[in-house]
Amino acid sequence: MTGLPRVHVLALGGTIATRPDGSGAMQMGLGAEDLIAAVPAVARLADIQAETVSRVGSHSLSIDHIYALAARIRTLDADGVVVTQGTNTLEETSFLLDLLVERDIPLAVTAAMRNPALTSADGPGNLLAAVRVVCDPWVRSHARALGVLAVMLDEVYAATDVLKVHPTRVNAFASTQTGPLAAVVEDRVVSMALPVRDGVNYARAHLGSAASGKAGPVALLWMGLDESGGLIEAMLAASNRLGYHGAVVAAMGGGHVPEQLVDRLVRLSAVLPTVVSPRSGGGPLLRHTYGGPSGEIALRKAGLIWGGRLHPVKARILLDTCLRADLSRGTIGAVFEAFG
Repeated sequence: MTGLPRVHVLALGGTIATRPDGSGAMQMGLGAEDLIAAVPAVARLADIQAETVSRVGSHSLSIDHIYALAARIRTLDADGVVVTQGTNTLEETSFLLDLLVERDIPLAVTAAMRNPALTSADGPGNLLAAVRVVCDPWVRSHARALGVLAVMLDEVYAATDVLKVHPTRVNAFASTQTGPLAAVVEDRVVSMALPVRDGVNYARAHLGSAASGKAGPVALLWMGLDESGGLIEAMLAASNRLGYHGAVVAAMGGGHVPEQLVDRLVRLSAVLPTVVSPRSGGGPLLRHTYGGPSGEIALRKAGLIWGGRLHPVKARILLDTCLRADLSRGTIGAVFEAFG
């Protein structure tokens, strides 16, 4: 349609793309064309091209899937891109896309918390809002400064900061550290802020085109009261580290671990890049407040990499990307340092 922005919708699956299977259960099945057909109003906003990439729940997506999706997005001849997927890993996939895709057009990721069989299904509204966002003049003029966006329930979030904070509520997404960047009100996108992107920009500058190799998985080690560290011990004892090439420690408080684990974590850090991230869900870690063997001063001095303000699941994505780019340990530390 002449004169309208060209928006490419890439559908991956998820709740937004489910349909009843006859037994009362919801199954994957809808494609991009089906999603667009359910929202006739998008035709007044954009010239839509719909492409079905997969029909799986986001809990079954892989990092390799997102690398392939990023490669596809880099080739699109479009004025904006919307990705639809499941909510389970949206906070991770959107952040990975932000690391991998650098274009001067808006890219928004959206999903649904309530399936299409429910009375108040949110998928059509979220898709309409996402298309409206990528067509908005302010968003288009600030596309590079905004980076990848998550659009849920008429709010727009930066991919670096967005989190799924509830398993089932319709308002399950938030940026607890920063708040939304914009809101969709009536037929308007009301802008409120630009994100701080020093970390993403620094990471991109060092990842370059090399961030496409194959790396082993990154372990996510969640710290809790009286954690025994059995998995850490098993990783240390195994000649192949159980197949892991790195680890993220979801630490307590401002960067603390149980004292009985310090020796094992220091030994793990000596053989694998090991990043400390706040289990509380994000926010800058302490650097030089608490002493003692399990405080941040000692852990940093022992060589553990400080994860800045990144949530543990995002820190895991960033470490995996750094490993795929074959970055040195020192450069990996500098990349994380740029996130605060």
